[in-house]
Amino acid sequence: MSPTLARPPLGHGRASAGFALVALAALVLADIHIASLDPWADLCRLLAGLIRPDFAAVVPLSIAYTVAFAVLGVGLGAGAGFLLAIPFARSRAVRLLCASLRAVHELFWALLLMQVFGLSATTGLLAIALPYAGICAKVFSEIIEEADLAALRVLPLGTGAISAFLYARLPDVSANLRHYTLYRFECGLRSTLVLGFIGLPTMGFHLESAFRQGRYGEAAALLAVFYVLIGTRRLWVRPATLPFLALASLLVLPATVGATDIGAGLARFLTHSIVPAPLRDGALADPATWARLWAWFTPILTGQILPGALQTLVLAQIALVATAIGALVLFPLTARRFTGPLGRPLGRALLVIVRSTPEYMLAYLLLQLLGPSMLPAILALAIHNAGIVGYLMGRHADGLAYRLDAPKGLNLYAYETLPRLYGQFLAYLLYRWELILREGAILGLLGVATLGFYVDAAISELRIDVAVVLIAATVILTLAVEALSRRLRKWLRIATLPTRLSRPLTDAGEPA
Repeated sequence: MSPTLARPPLGHGRASAGFALVALAALVLADIHIASLDPWADLCRLLAGLIRPDFAAVVPLSIAYTVAFAVLGVGLGAGAGFLLAIPFARSRAVRLLCASLRAVHELFWALLLMQVFGLSATTGLLAIALPYAGICAKVFSEIIEEADLAALRVLPLGTGAISAFLYARLPDVSANLRHYTLYRFECGLRSTLVLGFIGLPTMGFHLESAFRQGRYGEAAALLAVFYVLIGTRRLWVRPATLPFLALASLLVLPATVGATDIGAGLARFLTHSIVPAPLRDGALADPATWARLWAWFTPILTGQILPGALQTLVLAQIALVATAIGALVLFPLTARRFTGPLGRPLGRALLVIVRSTPEYMLAYLLLQLLGPSMLPAILALAIHNAGIVGYLMGRHADGLAYRLDAPKGLNLYAYETLPRLYGQFLAYLLYRWELILREGAILGLLGVATLGFYVDAAISELRIDVAVVLIAATVILTLAVEALSRRLRKWLRIATLPTRLSRPLTDAGEPA
């Protein structure tokens, strides 16, 4: 066991207290009231419907669309990410490109792409593939850089770079690449579900309609089918089945709606729609053009970017601390030492369901129960991310070697387990921080006054140039939090601990 895991540095406590204090201060700025007149009655009606799932109402084609978008979108994203991973470590331009791609949420990509491709398969596929290419490039590059170089040293002199990579490095990293791509497919299913909330014909489209109209039995059936897809993906997503899945996905994709001339639409989008209005007809050499541009940008900065960024940070900070509390409570449910051989599978199943439910869908559901405020968004982010971190911490806890006279119950948790896992716990939280911020921005589409709220308003008013500026602000904010997270992990001496959420563990609890 490494010293970092055995004895956390002194800074861990100060960092945790600092984050908690900032979250308490953020509560002053947060709107967390309950606006529903009778949330308990709404909850009872919801639960009454959920316990009687109406499987006959499920549209089979929506399941096929969900799987097809995930298979092809993740396939395109992982393939592009693999190609970008090769120069990733050596090219600052590639790293910046990948960071920008992954900082834009799939829903933002979809809203922009709909201006060109309409409600089409192309919109759905690219909305998943573009951010996933940036994510996979970063992770694949880390996997490649961490690979054992022993095989390279025995290659004959004069071996080309491509041959050396294919025969000496790729076999060593292929298993980890496959594991991460499978995890990305799980994320792709969640992303595809969420894309249904903006009109693509996946299961999310029918789920949103069912919740909005109070058909909770249908919603329960759709959720049950979705959880089965997530839980059984290792059985039907295999190297032998991938060609069939890819071909079937291509055949089943829906037709384009709302876009007749893609070439002209793309040209207009690139040369007119996303160009700031003052620059469309003004001469770039004319100082008056730039004065009009500043006059155009100033109200966007003061009236939308700054308040939206502040609310996004407030939401992310509160949700991060709530995630930490939730994960500390939940992870014993998945640890053998705390729940035993019977309780552990049930605890893991619960957390798998929690982590498989997209934040956007949770926030939408909670919004129906609690009314419009920041509270549904905070709860949705905290529940989903606590499920992820708690599940992973339970796996790490199972890998700890306890002494024979170790205490039991609360003492085992507080004095034997948590101190040895706290560094890893902080590493996971700081990694999730940027992801919580990214998701928090998109929850503005549901009415929370984060940056996504202003993006949605701009697109609804067909001010695509304003929407692009707001999305760029979201990218800058996300990259800033990502950089701060890296610095904090380095300062806390936890930068080398694993944060890739799909990394398999050995029996010792360490990454394989």
